[in-house]
Amino acid sequence: MTVPIQFISPSIFTLTVVLAIGLVFFIRASTKDRTETALYATEMDDVSLLETLQQYFANRAYQVIAVNAESGSISLKGKVGASIFMAVFLGSLAGIGFACLALVLAIAYPQLGYWPYGLLVLSPLASWFYWQGSTRVEQVDFQVRSTADSISDVERSVTQLWVSAHRDELAVLESQLALKRQETE
Repeated sequence: MTVPIQFISPSIFTLTVVLAIGLVFFIRASTKDRTETALYATEMDDVSLLETLQQYFANRAYQVIAVNAESGSISLKGKVGASIFMAVFLGSLAGIGFACLALVLAIAYPQLGYWPYGLLVLSPLASWFYWQGSTRVEQVDFQVRSTADSISDVERSVTQLWVSAHRDELAVLESQLALKRQETE
């Protein structure tokens, strides 16, 4: 009785290694700091905009840590929690990736038996890594500037809001306060 020789193509093994490397970098990038700076324009006057911002950030559990009277900038901090959906998603991706790697190893090295499938035990580590890295204190800096804008010989007051924060926070701020984003130079 002859035993068929198990053969795995080098290209399949190479693709599996690339998959594993990509998965590691994807999970690592999930905790990366994504702070951006944006400039918004609104027709609200600067006092009402400051009151609205104060209420908005207080509702989102941010606290004032510094006020610079010279430049008019305000710095806030708040603890940002990790997303349960993202933790489950990353754990699932890691499980699928480890299952694929285990399958390739089981085919390439049949003498290992089912031991490569033990890699699936490591998949919750991806969720844990994301949870530890994403739960952190974030800082928001903003400054309100009042300018005059003349369009067709009618002068109107335009208030500009400069904000430096996480990009998700900027997206929520933009949608909640109906701000118009301007290009920064």
